[in-house]
Amino acid sequence: MTIASPTTGFLLRSRLQSLLDILHQDGYTCIGPQLRDNVIHYDVLDSVDRLPQGLSDQQAPGHYQLSPAGHQRYFAWANGPQALKPLLFAPREALWQSQADTDGRLRFSEIIPATEPIAVIGVRACDIAALTIHDKHFLQQAYPDPCYQARREKLLLVAVNCSHPADTCFCASTGDGPHVSYGYDLALSELDDGFIVEAHTEKGLSIQSRLELDTVTAAQRETAHADNLHAAQQQTRSLPARNLQRLLFENLEHPRWEDIARRCLSCGNCTSVCPTCFCHSEFDDAALDGSSSNHYRQWDSCFNQGHSYIHGITIRSDTRLRYRQWLTHKLGSWHEQYGRSGCVGCGRCISWCPVGIDLTEEAAIICDEQDHA
Repeated sequence: MTIASPTTGFLLRSRLQSLLDILHQDGYTCIGPQLRDNVIHYDVLDSVDRLPQGLSDQQAPGHYQLSPAGHQRYFAWANGPQALKPLLFAPREALWQSQADTDGRLRFSEIIPATEPIAVIGVRACDIAALTIHDKHFLQQAYPDPCYQARREKLLLVAVNCSHPADTCFCASTGDGPHVSYGYDLALSELDDGFIVEAHTEKGLSIQSRLELDTVTAAQRETAHADNLHAAQQQTRSLPARNLQRLLFENLEHPRWEDIARRCLSCGNCTSVCPTCFCHSEFDDAALDGSSSNHYRQWDSCFNQGHSYIHGITIRSDTRLRYRQWLTHKLGSWHEQYGRSGCVGCGRCISWCPVGIDLTEEAAIICDEQDHA
């Protein structure tokens, strides 16, 4: 539950481990960013020594690289390829099982995943915005998704205000960052000597009350505020926050779609790293003796041929149509479903596209940015 007035305190860098220790004492498995395979990836975190201290990231279309930054900050980077999505919407999971009785009748049983409390450290504003969209999709419809719901109810978020956006970030233009303003339990603003810690919920306040905190000084607040302003001003890419549905659907035959198709590999990287994409396919895995079968859900992409296969016909048979489907849905018809664009400005689709296709550039050309109606 959100508290009426967030409270703050200052946590010295040397005391950050105490935050993990308190979360462990409360029964949480901590998940946090760490270096793996030359990228920053979320994994189980027991010690602050595993955090990516002193690193910065350089991102550009089709490019991601880490390098020493000459400081001791833990979170002075934008984001890696992973968001919150795989922690809540599993890449592959069983939904139900069917079993045959001795008389041949089938019995169906729902499979609800065994879950444990998870605390995610270092969540950015763009990923909280994406989580809010997923909450609308998986929880606020007529039939809440029980697998997602089981994980969501045991999730605690320790957010970090982003101070070092990548060249591919544009969350300021979509209104989703770089400062976190909702959806978290605790928020950290990292300074050179420690963190301003802000509690936003009763769970967060309970944890904050057990930390050894100092009073936040006016100079520390000013530095954090300046970092936040600089992070927003540093972003050179932008995407209109307004509804682009009319402009996109009026330009379904724009020649730019063909140009994109000549470059796009239909690999699905953009949808895999996107924190809001939720397309999936389903299949059955039957036992060899025919006695039982598990029904699975796994991530899919609108760039896959089978995604639009209906009764012997592939509706979107080429890359032009598949990219057009992705962009018009993400930036256009998503407004009909969720009241906003499906893009939160994280820039992952730009960095992790093998050929460096830039969503912001393509949207500007197709929608003709001279038309601001």
